[in-house]
Amino acid sequence: MTEPRWSVRCNDPFGRDRALMVLVEDGRVVLVPPPGAAAVLSAQQARGLGLMLDQAAVRAQDRRAG
Repeated sequence: MTEPRWSVRCNDPFGRDRALMVLVEDGRVVLVPPPGAAAVLSAQQARGLGLMLDQAAVRAQDRRAG
């Protein structure tokens, strides 16, 4: 089964479009930063990231329990 993954659009410090990846692997939430290891999020993007992290945490907890 493919592990769940999400991405939130963001920008790097130079204003270029990037994405921050959120995935669940072995019952853990993994954040994969964009190249350059920096992400600049708007308030709306940060809220979206928060929602994705909540979803990923639920999935990770389910996998640990299962």
